[in-house]
Amino acid sequence: MDAKDILGLPKNSFPPLEKKSRPPKESQRKPDGISREVYALTGGLAPLMPAIEASQLKKKTPPLEKITWQWLPFTNSARKDNLQLYHWVRVVNGVPPTGDYSFAKYNKAVDVIKYTDEEYDKFLTNPMWTKEETDQLFDLCERFDLRFVVIADRFPSSRTVEELKDRYYSVSRAILVARAPSSGDVAAHPLVKELYNVSQEMERKRALSMVLSQTRQQERRDEEVLVEAKRIAESRIPPKVAEESQLAASNAGAEATERAVPGETVSPSNVQLPSMVAPSILSDNASTVASLRMLRVYLRTYALEQMVQAANSSAGLRTIKRVEQTLQDLGVNLKPRVPTKAVCAEHLELRKEILTWLNLQKQVQYKEAEGSSFRDGSYGETPGTPKHLHRAGDQDRTFVPDAMNFGVERVGKKDQKRKAPGAPSAHKRPRKLKATDL
Repeated sequence: MDAKDILGLPKNSFPPLEKKSRPPKESQRKPDGISREVYALTGGLAPLMPAIEASQLKKKTPPLEKITWQWLPFTNSARKDNLQLYHWVRVVNGVPPTGDYSFAKYNKAVDVIKYTDEEYDKFLTNPMWTKEETDQLFDLCERFDLRFVVIADRFPSSRTVEELKDRYYSVSRAILVARAPSSGDVAAHPLVKELYNVSQEMERKRALSMVLSQTRQQERRDEEVLVEAKRIAESRIPPKVAEESQLAASNAGAEATERAVPGETVSPSNVQLPSMVAPSILSDNASTVASLRMLRVYLRTYALEQMVQAANSSAGLRTIKRVEQTLQDLGVNLKPRVPTKAVCAEHLELRKEILTWLNLQKQVQYKEAEGSSFRDGSYGETPGTPKHLHRAGDQDRTFVPDAMNFGVERVGKKDQKRKAPGAPSAHKRPRKLKATDL
């Protein structure tokens, strides 16, 4: 008996809930060629990288082909004795493979020139060599494929490797020239074009043996000598650079003097700017060129960057930015797209001209500011002022009009700071007279 029996309630007061039937999961079959662990980790998702088709992972032989391995005889065309050997061969449907032995194509032989008795008597006689020795040499060259170290070991008489090489190449060259209808037909042949030099070969081997037989101390001494030679070569470069810069500066001064208008005098201030700028730039360029020559091999773009840095070394950061801005205004790339030798030279010349123009512009502004300050301080007498009312310090000052300075623009605040301290300004009003001044 429970609480429901005491209260008189039915045991099943609530209707049973109907369970929703879940749709059956679609069973995915594991594709072929993928292991069970990998498929469980990926869950059948598409891989990020394109996967190889399952048919390509393990190629199955067609069911119609029947493959067997048989022990069959074969002959090698590279051999001249017709030796017959056996090996295992893959046979498909009972049909053995046909054709030459697969490794016969790797048998490469040297084409050694043959000569006749008549040719030997006519072109190849040599008092240092007999015909029997020459025949033995050519037989060994054909047998050992011009391996002259082995040929010298197998040669019956005592001959050096250099002597054997000289005899072989001289005979081959003489036969080629004799058989050719004209000398121009065989002029490009390696044996005719490149002559074998016995003395040079012996000297090369002697030098090589000396290098290989050196001790550690001798190698260290040679390295010290090379380092000292490099230091001496670098120490000799600056005097040459200084001479070149002085010569270029003198040439620049001479060109400035020649470009002057006839009848006008060239003041030293006009020639001062090129003489001050040219030596530093030219010395930097000369040192850069010298350093590039030591590299021997370098990219032209790298050389252009080094020359631009050398040309901008004497200028400030603001001036360099103004040069780049001027190039952009002119529609010129900061780095040439096609850096040929002529284009790089013109690019550097344009940069130098822009830098010179900016320096001249600064010089002109400074001169204008200096002339303006001098002009402002040149007024010693104002109109309508009696002569006896002048100050004691202004008695000797006179007004000197300058017709060339009336069109000069006013200088900015930056140029006004360059005025000499204590110089009177033309814009100040004259002070009032006191009783003591009368």
